[in-house]
Amino acid sequence: MLHNLETGLALAVGGFVIGLLIGLTGVGAGSLTTPLLISGFGIPPAVAVGTDLLFACLTKVNSAWSHWRLGHVDWTIVRRLLAGSMPGALAVLAWLHLAQPDTRLLAACIRYGLAAALVVSSIAVFAFPWIMKRRAARKTLVEQAVDPHFSTVTLGLVVGGLVALTSVGAGAIGVIALISLYPALQIRRTIGTDIAHAIPLTLLSGVAHASRGSVDVYVLAALLAGSLPGVALGSRATGYLPEWALRAILCSILLLAALMVLPK
Repeated sequence: MLHNLETGLALAVGGFVIGLLIGLTGVGAGSLTTPLLISGFGIPPAVAVGTDLLFACLTKVNSAWSHWRLGHVDWTIVRRLLAGSMPGALAVLAWLHLAQPDTRLLAACIRYGLAAALVVSSIAVFAFPWIMKRRAARKTLVEQAVDPHFSTVTLGLVVGGLVALTSVGAGAIGVIALISLYPALQIRRTIGTDIAHAIPLTLLSGVAHASRGSVDVYVLAALLAGSLPGVALGSRATGYLPEWALRAILCSILLLAALMVLPK
């Protein structure tokens, strides 16, 4: 990939569109960026995943700070998620480092894993209203016989491994799973908790990928240059679009991204 002004501008425009969608829907840093880098710019899957992980981490810092100041982060749940997600991510990263899998085979695995994660994310976003309707009729997991600690740690383990390999999973999948586990938790606290959990997870995975040379700093900087104003604009525009329209937009984009990332 050539690092020139034209490519940088194209990446910045792509970052702006992704940032706009993140601002509108709250999801997309992992789900949309990696397919864009792979299919739109021809970046190797491993490099696309590593770059996207750091991009996702940096784009969520401001949002997490705002949620924390407003008291929208449940740190008990964050700690439970991290107790599973960090070991899960480390296990996948250790496998990548020690096994040194064939790059072509790894690229294919990442593409198929990413496509599957995108489809699951789309289904999760689509099912969101149905899950919300059931919230009022259910008790929190803490009040049930199921151990909330074990269930949340298990969720973190799955999400951590998925994020480390594909960069997708900490957004839509994490939010929907948390709503199912803690239906009585306010939705703003669910989102804030998920964002806070995603930052150390994506940072760990991104730094590990960077140590293997799987991060393109130029691409990362160009994406951030476009995404920051995009996030701000998208956040303002959210109030002007109905929720069903936002959900339909996100579902369509996730499915399109899944098709784009599959090997031709």
